[in-house]
This record gives sequence, C-alpha cells and structure tokens, in this order.
Amino acid sequence: MYALPKFLAGDVASAEKRGAAMNIISKTVVAIALMAGTAVADTSADAVSEALAQERNQLASLDEGKVKTLFNRKKADKKTIAFERSRTWVDAQPVVKTGDAQWECLAQALYFEARGESVRGQFAVAEVILNRVDSPNFPDSACAVINQGTGRKYACQFTYTCDGHPETIREKSAYQRVGKIAKMMLAGVPRDLTDGATYYHTKAVNPRWARKFARTTTIGVHHFYRPHTRLSQN
Repeated sequence: MYALPKFLAGDVASAEKRGAAMNIISKTVVAIALMAGTAVADTSADAVSEALAQERNQLASLDEGKVKTLFNRKKADKKTIAFERSRTWVDAQPVVKTGDAQWECLAQALYFEARGESVRGQFAVAEVILNRVDSPNFPDSACAVINQGTGRKYACQFTYTCDGHPETIREKSAYQRVGKIAKMMLAGVPRDLTDGATYYHTKAVNPRWARKFARTTTIGVHHFYRPHTRLSQN
C-alpha cells in the first residue's frame, strides 16, 4: 500500500464522485426508459382492447339473417353452376319433388306471378325477389319478401297473396318448371338479367310508382326497375 500525493488524491476523489454521479444518472435514465416503455406498451394494449371492443359491438349490431344470406350467397357464387335460360333446357332437368320453405315460397311466387312468362322472364322475376332479400330495404328471406303486406287486400307486394283468390296450382307442368328455376336461383346462379332490379310490373298496366324508379330492362311482358342511383355530393 502507498499513499498518493494530496493533489492526486483530490483528483481521484473528484473522479470517484463524478463516476458515482454518472452511475446514478445512467441508472436513472435506464429506469425512465423502462417506465416509458411500459407506459407505451400499456397504452398500446389499451388501444388494441378498445378497437377489439368496438369491432365486437359493430358485429353484434349486424342483422344475423343478412349476414348469413350474404356469406351463403358468396359461397354459392364461387360455384360453377351449369344452366341455360331456355324452356328446352329447363324442362330436361330433373323434377324437384320437394324443398325447404324458401324454395316453396319462391316456386309459388313464380307460378302465380309469371307462369305465363317466358323462361327468361321467370328467371328475371326470381331475380327481383332475391334482390329484395339482399336489400336492406326489404325482409331478409324469400318467404318474408313475398308475403310482405299480406293480410291487407291489394296492399301487398305480390298481388296473388292478397287478391282474395285461392292459391290453387292447376298447371302441374308449369309448376314443375318454375320449381326447377326456383331451385337454381336459390343455389346461386348469376343474377345478370335485370341489373339489380327490385321492382317490376306487366306491360298491361302503368302504375304511378314506376315514375319514381329507373327502368333497367324489359323482358317478355314485364318492365323491371330499381331506385335511381344517388351520387354523393362533396
């Protein structure tokens, strides 16, 4: 052991103090950094949790029927369904002996509303019904769309459901034909005849409501319409 000169000893003591101070400062900086990192992580976690909660609330507010219809339709659209809109081709397909309630409602609607139409026209009427099912402005199933307003004479959407006449199917071959069309439409064949129409009427009438809509096409004895497209304004 040996002693340092006083002037060197003082320098060393100062250096030790400076070193200790720097050590304290370094530890403090590290601690602040760690605290800041934790705060950022906590903030990020809170933001993620809030975003997930908002997403869950938005999903919960969606109409379950519409969501199911949308996804089922998307799955059906991916299929390649061979079909022709001709009477010869449709008549050659197997008879649909039974089906669910939606098929039965659609088949009956096509029979009473369009059995005198061409096959192409029957497909077009089916498009309108299913376009309504997909629209937020109408019920979310074929049966609900077809029977909307039923119970009030001449206040329904499809006249045969409220005209007071019994719904008796007398033309078996015609019903078998529209039954096949109903099955194909519910299976997801393309709806490319009416350009998204949600309304139609026969050429024999000129309803006042038709003036409010855009005519998309005319097929057989029916005119087809949809609401005018509104352009957004900045």
